[in-house]
Amino acid sequence: MELVYVPAGDFLMGSTDDDPDAAHGEVPQHPVYLDGYWIDKTEVTNAMFARFVDATGYDARIWRNAASGKSDHPVVLVNWHDASAYCEWAGRKLPTEAQWEKAARGTDGRRYPWGNGAPAASRSNFDDNVGGTTPVGSYPAGASPYGAMDMAGNVLEWVADWYNGEYYTVSPRENPTGPATGQDRLLRGGSCYNDAWGLRSSCRYIDVPVNLGSYVGFRCARP
Repeated sequence: MELVYVPAGDFLMGSTDDDPDAAHGEVPQHPVYLDGYWIDKTEVTNAMFARFVDATGYDARIWRNAASGKSDHPVVLVNWHDASAYCEWAGRKLPTEAQWEKAARGTDGRRYPWGNGAPAASRSNFDDNVGGTTPVGSYPAGASPYGAMDMAGNVLEWVADWYNGEYYTVSPRENPTGPATGQDRLLRGGSCYNDAWGLRSSCRYIDVPVNLGSYVGFRCARP
């Protein structure tokens, strides 16, 4: 997997208080400092996940049902634990929510990976405009400031953090890793079925970590 580098520094995380689209604890918008890190350039593909399964014997039978003929599409039907296990095998970890958001939007507070312009079919696979997932990296016009691909649309992506709707009010200024415990895990990025609202880089989705979704995948990160 090719990675892209996100240098150390500050960025603005979350939505402004007057953003009518903010939900699931996206406010207040707040500055966050992150140490430098690397993040996968694309979502993990079926071919990459197959290497993990073949090497480890990991039980992922449900995943195989969706992978046939789609080796370069993002892996789906994986829960949080599956994603975390793959990243550990690859010598990486799931990105924190803050790492994911900075990699998606950069340091200028942009609304989407490409900027503030509205989503379009040339930038992202969203709003059922294709009818399913697409091969990773199919939308270079939608790349983030650091060159990360598909951070808006295609599939939702698991991140490391537990969810708490009040976390942004108490989040540490430097290298936040989310609440210590919780019931739901966070997902980011929107999917091929979400509309423009769900593609915002600040948008937060939640689900229990054992759930599988036909439009949920992941990418990994490392220092």
